[in-house]
Amino acid sequence: MEVTVFNKAGQDTGRKIDLNDQIFGIEPNEHAIYLDVKLYLANQRQGTHKSKERAEISGSTRKLKKQKGTGGARCGSIKAPIFVGGGRVFGPRPRDYGFKVNKKVKALARKSALTFKAQQNSILVVEDFKFEAPKTKEMVAFKNNLKLADKKSLIVLSEADKNIYLSSRNLKNTFVVTSSDLTTYDILNASTLVLLESSVKNIEENLMN
Repeated sequence: MEVTVFNKAGQDTGRKIDLNDQIFGIEPNEHAIYLDVKLYLANQRQGTHKSKERAEISGSTRKLKKQKGTGGARCGSIKAPIFVGGGRVFGPRPRDYGFKVNKKVKALARKSALTFKAQQNSILVVEDFKFEAPKTKEMVAFKNNLKLADKKSLIVLSEADKNIYLSSRNLKNTFVVTSSDLTTYDILNASTLVLLESSVKNIEENLMN
C-alpha cells in the first residue's frame, strides 16, 4: 500500500512510501483487538479498593439482646452486616486485574488496528522533523497544516523527542508516543495516526519479529 509523504508544512513532497501489507493490510482479527484492549484497560486499574468485613469492624462484642423470647431474629453482634455500620459481606479486596495475553496475539491486535486505520485512510506519513524548543503554537500550526485541528491525533515518533512531547502536552486532542510504546488502544483511540517516516520502519521491524 502506497501513501503520500507530507512535510511539516502539510505540503506533498512528491514522494510515496510503501506500507507493508503484512502489517497494514492483513485480515483484521477483532477478537485479538478485544483481548489486547481489555488487557490495557485492566492494567490501568490500581486495584486498591477495599471495604471492611465483619472481622475488621471496630465495635463492641456485647450480645445485643437475649437469644430467645423476643419474637425476633437472634443477633449476637453489632458488627453483623445486617446493621448500619456493620461489616460488608464479600466486599472488594486489593487485587491485580491483569491477565496473560500471548505476544503473538498482541502483535496480531496491533496489526489489525493498523489495518483498520489504513482502510479508513486515517494514516498520514510525515517527513521527520524537530522543534528547536518546546512551543505549543508550533504544534498547533503543524496540526493546522495537516488539517487535523479538530481531530484526535496520535503522533508516532521513532525515538523520544522532548521538544515535540512538551509542545503537544497542553493540547487536548494531541498525543505523542514512540513506535516502541505504541499500543492497540492508542491506535484505536485516535482518529488519525501521524507516522513520522522513520517510525514506519521501526513499526514494521517490531511487528515482523
